[in-house]
Amino acid sequence: MIGEIDILGVFVPAVLVLMFIAYLVNLVLRNVFARIGVYRFIWHRSIFDLGIYVLVLGLVVIVSHRFIT
Repeated sequence: MIGEIDILGVFVPAVLVLMFIAYLVNLVLRNVFARIGVYRFIWHRSIFDLGIYVLVLGLVVIVSHRFIT
């Protein structure tokens, strides 16, 4: 995996782009969880959301690594 991505002449770290993609996926998941009522069963919503974000970020990194190599 390359360390930087060129976006309109600006080099940004690849991890930053992956984190942004994971954040967008996390926003969608949070809305879905709120609509179906998952948060009623969660003790601490913020910690749960952080855990989901870390899992999604890991999946995004794995998927991007498979597409690049």
